[in-house]
Amino acid sequence: MTATDWRPALPSGGLLRTDAARGQEVLLLPERVVVLHGSARRVLELCDGQRTVDDITTQLTQQHPGRARAEDIAHFLTRLHAQGCLQ
Repeated sequence: MTATDWRPALPSGGLLRTDAARGQEVLLLPERVVVLHGSARRVLELCDGQRTVDDITTQLTQQHPGRARAEDIAHFLTRLHAQGCLQ
């Protein structure tokens, strides 16, 4: 899998939600809750199984020049994939 051909998606049953009790954005997975920080939800909202990692990073770096870094986004997605949070 490389960044040019991987099209990340939330696993079946994965949901992005705002947890009112925590006052935080979370990724709900079967038997697991991942608390999201910063722009993590925005990144994950783009993980629809259609866009490649390159598409996602391009969109975010264009929308947030100087703030979004392609290396950070790719690393974040790769780390979540290794933890079973993305397909």
